[in-house]
Amino acid sequence: MDRDRLIEAVTREVLAVLAGGADPCDACHGNCAVHSADKVRQVVASGADRVSFHGQAEEVPLDLAKYIDHTLLKPDATADDIDTLTAEAITYGFKAVCVNPTWVKRASQNVRGSDVAVASVIGFPFGATTPDVKAMEARRVLRDGAREIDMVINIGALKSGQYDEVRADIARVSDAAHEVGALNKVIIETSLLTDEEKVIASKLAKEGHADYVKTSTGFAGGGATVYDVALMREAVGPKLGVKASGGVRTREDAEEMIAAGATRIGASAGIHIVSGEGASGGDRY
Repeated sequence: MDRDRLIEAVTREVLAVLAGGADPCDACHGNCAVHSADKVRQVVASGADRVSFHGQAEEVPLDLAKYIDHTLLKPDATADDIDTLTAEAITYGFKAVCVNPTWVKRASQNVRGSDVAVASVIGFPFGATTPDVKAMEARRVLRDGAREIDMVINIGALKSGQYDEVRADIARVSDAAHEVGALNKVIIETSLLTDEEKVIASKLAKEGHADYVKTSTGFAGGGATVYDVALMREAVGPKLGVKASGGVRTREDAEEMIAAGATRIGASAGIHIVSGEGASGGDRY
């Protein structure tokens, strides 16, 4: 079977599962994250620490902080804002802070000695820069102290069917990250893609040796949905990370994303998610 036919077959299979017409439902008894998000929400709210996802149990943590990238990507963010962001990340035990490249060095200095990692965005937010520029940008933020990369794919190339170019673009940044033991998370911008394109983009991220596939930048008019997270998880399998980003503002949102298969949450509302206190922080993207 050639590549195009394989992609088409995988897409049909994934969409059939998410539409509720496949056999895995027989094993989940109506409680799996793909088909019964409301039931999963009730189970998690009742204190369950595992849910069913396509026949496999997934961890649903009581403490969400370790899943959250505390994020501030506004163009008018100030040095004081970055200092506040990093202090909050240390206080609440977030997995990482995610900042624009210009703030990586400051953020890295601020979190030194803590367990908080620094992530930075590459080719952000449009993904339309060339592969060599993305790789150079990645190496610069890595030199400044970033240990995680969130790169945007070339969305136009994907929609043009230029899959080799998209894969190579991802691989260039993955190689740069892996040279120093860092992670590459690939943003596919789900709000601009069809379901078939989401599956293809997720598969290309895996083939480009990415460590995560990520839903959104938060800047394209749509954010993470439970459906997209489940679709991406089905596409990449159990080993690759899946990051839900954009519009995740409450604990309930985060729990639904994790139940659907997300292993990392990108959110500007991290404090509100883990504590239920303060503003939702929805404007910090």
